[in-house]
Amino acid sequence: MNTILEQYKDKINGTFSFFDRMIIKGHIRQFFSTSGKGFFLSEQNVLLKDFSSYANQVTADIVSYAENMAASDKRPLIYLTSSKTSKEQAALQALEEHPVDEGLICILSVVEYCQTLQPKKHDNGLLSLDTVNRKCKYYYFYFLDKHFGFMHVKLQTWFPFLIQVYINGRELMKHVFEQNGISYQMYDNSFYEISDIKKAQELADRFDSKSLCRQLDLFAHKVNPYLDTIEKTFRQGYHWCVDQCEYAADVMFKSREALEDIYPSLAGRAFYDFNCTDIFSFLGRKLHHKFQGEAVSDYRKRPEGWRIKFKMKSNSIKMYDKFSCLRVEMTINDPREFKVYKDVHHEDGTTSKRWVPMGKSIANLYRYAEISKAANKRFLDSMQNIIPAKTIEKEINSICCRKKPGGRNYSGYNVWSAETFLLFESVSDGKYLIRGFTNREIRHSTNRANPDSAKVKGKTSREFTKLRAHGLIRKVPHSRRYLVSDKGRRVMGALIETKRKIYPELVAK
Repeated sequence: MNTILEQYKDKINGTFSFFDRMIIKGHIRQFFSTSGKGFFLSEQNVLLKDFSSYANQVTADIVSYAENMAASDKRPLIYLTSSKTSKEQAALQALEEHPVDEGLICILSVVEYCQTLQPKKHDNGLLSLDTVNRKCKYYYFYFLDKHFGFMHVKLQTWFPFLIQVYINGRELMKHVFEQNGISYQMYDNSFYEISDIKKAQELADRFDSKSLCRQLDLFAHKVNPYLDTIEKTFRQGYHWCVDQCEYAADVMFKSREALEDIYPSLAGRAFYDFNCTDIFSFLGRKLHHKFQGEAVSDYRKRPEGWRIKFKMKSNSIKMYDKFSCLRVEMTINDPREFKVYKDVHHEDGTTSKRWVPMGKSIANLYRYAEISKAANKRFLDSMQNIIPAKTIEKEINSICCRKKPGGRNYSGYNVWSAETFLLFESVSDGKYLIRGFTNREIRHSTNRANPDSAKVKGKTSREFTKLRAHGLIRKVPHSRRYLVSDKGRRVMGALIETKRKIYPELVAK
């Protein structure tokens, strides 16, 4: 298997894999159960009819706390008139106007939709504390943290005080590298040079979600003054869940030019040779006839380059380039599509280990990494025999010339011929990648008018002989099947990409 990592190992420094963007949410679970809400009100000596005034006072205390934090740290408190305003851009602008080396950058205030608790009177005259959808004030606390770098904590100022923490794994690893004497170079949020890649990957693989929880608890206490009361009442604080997680593998090329030489071919291979259903293979899944959902492949040109994305329901894997890094990135939004091996408690009181659908608990973060790392590897392994853009013309010319193996002459191919293109496209079909193809399968693909005639059978046999003479296919021993050779995969893949993508673009220009 001539994968991209093997084929271009002389142009690659190495590969580094770790979490990228992570969005983690904190919930006070007791506020989502009737008994939990009742217990809390009882402990606080608050009647249901008095809950609204009590909640308003708590919210006022949180607002006052945030305002005092901004004033004491001498950082800006900015009100955003629209929830659609980019918070990150507003924070970066505040950092530029009011620089700080470490700590609080600014606090953004904005009104957004939320789920909150509100007393509701029923037809029988009784009150209950229900969950309703409405708008409330949120605070975005942006920090330059010594562990997590540029990050933010989002706090809902009304009950049940949901909290969201955004961190970036690359920023986290910068601190770890500095502690362990590993030098690095970065472009945006990707490492394109690491002095000791093996040690860096070992440190990344030792990442512990328990220590992350402790850090998240510290941030929660820093922004929510009411958390002490909640912990005193329930004997526990926030339950942390992974709302969204990106895990990226960066293939670090020695130069931008080396990556630019092959990236067009990589993008073409992913778009033309893969189907949208190939994401099941990347994710280690089988396409089942009962599958209900959407599988999509997306090819998009952005200002910084081409991006290829395969999506299954709300989980996806994508490839793009960042300076001299080729990045393959897995995003998990719905972890229940995957399984985790854990203790299962039964009704009779026994416990057993089983594979069960994975939940969003932060305790499963190690499994997020395992699944994503394996998926990224499968995607990279599928990138075989990639032809550099600068050598496409040379590869095409190699099959345009006459061949004379064994003393017998075989003509070259007219690569712009519709008949040749149809033949190359048929034998290169991904469904033949593993089991190969037969005379019957190819002639039914290329000669739909009368594929079973003796004339068509003989013509297809002669075409196979010519393909073998040029080294484009090889026969499977002790069978009537054929496989595309490594050379064939390179050459025909380049021709298909050239005729379908590059040539039409040149004509259009």
